[in-house]
Amino acid sequence: MFKICWYLLPIICYSQNEVVTEQKIQKLLNQAIENWKNDRYETSLKQSNLALSKALLLKDNKLIAKSYNVIGVNFDDLFLLEKAFFYYQKSLIFAKKTEDDTLKGKIYNNLANIYFFEKKEYKKGLEHYQKSLFHTEKIADTSKIFLRKLNITWAFFQENQFSNGKSSLDYLNKYQKKYADESTLTILNMLNGMYSEYLNDYPKAAQFYQKAIKFGINSNEKFDLSVVYYNYSLFLAKTKQFKEAYTYGKKFEDLTNQIQNDSKIKTAKNTGINLEVEEYKREIATIASTFKTKETFWMEQQAQNKKKVVLIIVFSLLVFFLFYAVSLHEKYKHKDKIKEIQNKVQQNIINATIDGQESERMKIATVLHDNISALLSSAGMHLNVFSTTTQTPSEEILKTKHILDDAHHKVRDLSHELMPSLLVRFGLFFALEDLCEKNSNSNIKFDYSNTIDIETRFDETFEIKLYFIVSELINNILKHSKANYSKIETIIEDQQLHITIQDNGKGFNDLQKNSTDGYGINRIKARINNMKGEFVITSKKNQGTTIKLVVPIV
Repeated sequence: MFKICWYLLPIICYSQNEVVTEQKIQKLLNQAIENWKNDRYETSLKQSNLALSKALLLKDNKLIAKSYNVIGVNFDDLFLLEKAFFYYQKSLIFAKKTEDDTLKGKIYNNLANIYFFEKKEYKKGLEHYQKSLFHTEKIADTSKIFLRKLNITWAFFQENQFSNGKSSLDYLNKYQKKYADESTLTILNMLNGMYSEYLNDYPKAAQFYQKAIKFGINSNEKFDLSVVYYNYSLFLAKTKQFKEAYTYGKKFEDLTNQIQNDSKIKTAKNTGINLEVEEYKREIATIASTFKTKETFWMEQQAQNKKKVVLIIVFSLLVFFLFYAVSLHEKYKHKDKIKEIQNKVQQNIINATIDGQESERMKIATVLHDNISALLSSAGMHLNVFSTTTQTPSEEILKTKHILDDAHHKVRDLSHELMPSLLVRFGLFFALEDLCEKNSNSNIKFDYSNTIDIETRFDETFEIKLYFIVSELINNILKHSKANYSKIETIIEDQQLHITIQDNGKGFNDLQKNSTDGYGINRIKARINNMKGEFVITSKKNQGTTIKLVVPIV
């Protein structure tokens, strides 16, 4: 409590004889900026708020705008982005009253970052980036123009507006040797990779992504490097390099966790800052709205100092608990955002892997059936012809014929296992009925109930996906459920295919559910999500399990 009052004393208890000048305020702001750059946020916020209070007394719009902006960048670094956004907006109000294009360019860029990366309001983000570039071009600051165009290009590409961002990308490539450092080269090479990927020039895209990773590692900019890892993993999955895609997806996940931990540490070290700044804000508002001159302020403030300190002590506890609640909310919000990105990457990698497996399954089945099986049949026919022309075929010929027949049957069975002939020829419902019949035995019976015309056909890829999903769920019943009866039901409602799979096995309770969600179930969930469907498991211990699949018909 004493600490809070001590921070407020510089605002409350000015010396009556102190002369406030622009030079002194600017010096105070320079010190605040230096402390911000060195992660001394508490000191920086104290200095910038003191500078703000003095700037308000002088009614200097430029210094007021600068002070608000410095407060904003401190909160930005502390991941308190709503606070940062508030102070950036306040800064812009006063900056618009000045002719300082450098200041306006900075503030518009800061607001654009929050609109684009935090609020996901991409249209406003682009508008603010373009306004930032407009003011920066007015002062002909070429190094800053380079950075503004980098942000604009990134924004366009993130929205898949590659043609709109192409001119800025050309500018960046032209002047990169003059203005780019390792951090900007990380993003620039990633943008070139994204554009090459858009043009389907995959070898060139891969080179740019790898260069981006190299620069990202050297620059030690964790956020930039994590974005590169994420985009590169999606590119690898798109080009069916699934093992590498998983590797870089994992690197993205690990680096994101590091960033999250860094933010936790940074926030923990600076707990209490928000409280002090809220008190500063009230005092500054009082200065701005109540007092018309410095002389009046000193006289009125000295008479009310004791009362204000008492009020601060009374309200400080309430504000502290408010800050604590806000900080918890920010922490969980940030954590949920990271989790959402991780889940999206994992789901994309799983779906890309399954697509690759199904594609290879179809290719292998086709080769086995159309080529190898045909060759074995041809060889068998030649042996039969040879046998008929020979009165007493040798034992070796008979054994060879037997081996060829055996190999032919095994190749045919393997081909049908990889891609069931009933599924290809007659469709999903014939294949599911056959699947239930084949898996039924003396230990368990699978019944199939179907209200749909059995000759109904859907898109081939759609049928294959659902067939192998149901096949994997049946295997799970055989391996784990200890059931002796299972029923599979298919119906169509509202242009959606409903598949229900029930068994009378051992089941499980809610506490066991997470442990039962193994890799296979997670793959199925990812597959159904990719088909824009629903996947629901309900179960009770010793009362069996029910699985429901609902997917839009393709």
